Amino acid sequence: MGVTTFPGNPEIPLKLRKNARARRMTLRISRVDGGVTLTVPRGVSEREALAFAEEKRDWVVGHLSKQVGPELVGSGSRLDVGGQSFEIVQGSEKRLTIGDGRITLPTPAGKGRIHLQTWLKEQARIALTCASDRYAERLGRRYTRLTLRDTRSRWGSCSSAGALMYSWRLILAPKFVLDYVAAHEVAHLQEMNHSADFWRVVDQLYGPHSDARSWLRHEGPKLHRFRFDA
Repeated sequence: MGVTTFPGNPEIPLKLRKNARARRMTLRISRVDGGVTLTVPRGVSEREALAFAEEKRDWVVGHLSKQVGPELVGSGSRLDVGGQSFEIVQGSEKRLTIGDGRITLPTPAGKGRIHLQTWLKEQARIALTCASDRYAERLGRRYTRLTLRDTRSRWGSCSSAGALMYSWRLILAPKFVLDYVAAHEVAHLQEMNHSADFWRVVDQLYGPHSDARSWLRHEGPKLHRFRFDA
């Protein structure tokens, strides 16, 4: 069905998606970017779908009003990196500097943000490699490679070939959350599922994990609000 606009004023982008297995129409609002998706069963016309959306308009607007908007990182921003809070300030030099609770961006500001993002990815690789190595050694398994991406739908993954993938934005989360995601993905080196056996492995590697999972569920989407490009 494609992308249209939510009826009303102001207009809201609305993605219409057909799903042959759907039994009823459902509206979903992404906690990452606020995107609104209406899933409809086969046989439902676009006119019917938009009429259903209009009935839910107040619900959608109410939820969108509570979401945190995107933040272009720059002077005055604050970032938690590896569990440490930093104030972002704009400097006049040509290189990024870190110290005394501050990250000083090089000039010009646009390139400064790119330098900052590159540094964050480097810190994420270091932290996630250390955590993955620690848990893999504890498990007695080896992973084949580790890559970083800016994924929206998942914080990490483990392929059948033993390749680990993580979102680099985990470096912006508390350390106990980053460690949990690493333990979760390393556990898949032994159990490629989410069975009871898998969760027993996670418990063995990491310990109680309800707090970390709760943090990701409620606070994790906010990590995607930070933007590093104009």
